[in-house]
Amino acid sequence: MPHNPDKITERLFQAPLKYIQGPSAFRNAGKYLSALGNAPLLICDSVVYNIAGNDLVNNLRMASLNVTYAEFIGEISTQEIDRLTEYARSNHVDFVIGVGGGKTLDCAKVIAETIQTPVASLPTIAATDAPCSAVSVVYTPDGHFDHYKFMKKNPDIVLVDTSIIAKAPARFLASGMGDAIATHIEAKSCKQSVVPWGGLPTEVSGAISEKCEEILLKYGKVAYEANKVHAVTPAFEAVVEANTLLSGLGFESGGVAAAHSIHNGLTAIDALHGLLHGEKVAFGVVVHLILTNAPSSELEKYIEFMLTVDLPVTFELLGIPNVTDEELRAVAKLACSPRETIWSMDIGDSITEDKVFHAIKGADAASREYIRRANWVRAGL
Repeated sequence: MPHNPDKITERLFQAPLKYIQGPSAFRNAGKYLSALGNAPLLICDSVVYNIAGNDLVNNLRMASLNVTYAEFIGEISTQEIDRLTEYARSNHVDFVIGVGGGKTLDCAKVIAETIQTPVASLPTIAATDAPCSAVSVVYTPDGHFDHYKFMKKNPDIVLVDTSIIAKAPARFLASGMGDAIATHIEAKSCKQSVVPWGGLPTEVSGAISEKCEEILLKYGKVAYEANKVHAVTPAFEAVVEANTLLSGLGFESGGVAAAHSIHNGLTAIDALHGLLHGEKVAFGVVVHLILTNAPSSELEKYIEFMLTVDLPVTFELLGIPNVTDEELRAVAKLACSPRETIWSMDIGDSITEDKVFHAIKGADAASREYIRRANWVRAGL
């Protein structure tokens, strides 16, 4: 797919209507969400319900909202979306609230789009930039990447409670950094590409993605350590905002490229289904840099950053030390599917499955060599 087949010249930027972040922000959920309607459907999985969902339901009912709860189960698959959409229709809800991780929030967005209601994203982890985006990643029931679903608009409200985020394992924050560190890297490779909603990247999207990277490199390690002791510090707040808001705005209006295609390609390997989204994107970042022939100094800067927050940059750290060339070619093939984001790169016309296969192997080799030379000591994922 060419990166600008219709020679589009208009620039485009989009964002959520309102973003709120702070400690104990969920306590004010009724005040903010009542602007969207009176009868919301709140979606979360059973674990998140015990962490935050039950309190939210009570909070919203105290604000005179007629809340209906539905449990999100398993994958964000077409089947699960259809099940919950029918439940929403049968209960005559007038807006949807997604509470939890990226898959739950993505599911809520698709349901709201289908039944044509507002939607609110309430993340309980800072593991992806899904809360702010107008795109959902849909998987098969057994966890393989299926397709992207693009919405007409972004969520109406994104409400982030950093006290809840800080209680989650630090691995989730690190995953969010793996996803977010790709934002500026990919945007720089897509300056002539068309974003999914039909425009070229704006200057502001580039500035946002650059600021996102700046925050991660400056505060990422400190925030990661704070999260380990469940401390809401200024560095932690900054990184949560970078992972959630800045990355969300930056990727959506700036462009997505090879790092995310590699993530999707890695779903071809069943052994990797237990990894988080950003952990696979982190390895995809190294592949992206190899594919674009980044200078060694730049490549090593990002490898070092990801190692400081325990993100996997080699086959061994991904958990597939004995991966075969046949499996890696399957990854490359899936990453180069016709509608993949890898084709949006300015060098998209020169990319082939074979080049991607070799870039994957080169990424592992470069990271292993950096670790060897730096005598890197890791705590392990």
